[in-house]
Amino acid sequence: MRLDKLGGLTVRLTGGTDGKGDGGGPLVVLLHGFGAPGDDLVALSQYLDAPTGTRFLFPEAPLPVPMGYANSRAWWMIDMARIQADRAAGKTRDISNEIPRGFPEARERMKALLDDLHRKFGADATHTILGGFSQGAMLSCDALLHSTQPYAGLIQLSGTLVARQEWGPLLLSRKGLPLFQSHGTEDPILPYIMAERLRDEFLQAKLAVDWQPFRGGHEIPELVLRRLGLFVRKTFS
Repeated sequence: MRLDKLGGLTVRLTGGTDGKGDGGGPLVVLLHGFGAPGDDLVALSQYLDAPTGTRFLFPEAPLPVPMGYANSRAWWMIDMARIQADRAAGKTRDISNEIPRGFPEARERMKALLDDLHRKFGADATHTILGGFSQGAMLSCDALLHSTQPYAGLIQLSGTLVARQEWGPLLLSRKGLPLFQSHGTEDPILPYIMAERLRDEFLQAKLAVDWQPFRGGHEIPELVLRRLGLFVRKTFS
């Protein structure tokens, strides 16, 4: 693994021809979730059955999370008190029609990173998959939809629907895009029912959805890793 800078963000690179992201192989970009350290998803590259030479890039979110674990980061800040209140009241957390505070700024950071990725790293969008976990899933989806680049696919691990008024029309231009989506039926953070609504948005726009629900919470179990590896291999074949 090696560290680098793209679009002003720290990134970690693995895979490729040297284990440090070199070579001209296909590329998988994965964004971590809220409150995780920048290297949170790096180990996934060792478990995915990706084609030989596949490169992996893991951007680190720019915002430190107060009162979080050491090196906790965020793409935008979350109202944790609201989440706890909704949970205590038994209320389904529905942010599908919201544009979270700080989301536009996160979008601009991702645009800068992706511009740098293609310009400095020589990444070919047709051989690049974007994706992420939780908050990183939301941002990767938003970044792909607001880009004109012909990305190879999208990965949504335990994400949810936000900014529906913006995403809806943009999804129509991504007909046929390969998409992998997983979610735990007992997720206490981002409700399963909202993941189903996100899946339905993808299906209505005629994206090629590989839907993988699982019995569990806000996590990435072994079952998902196996199916995700198959998705990556198929997308890059």
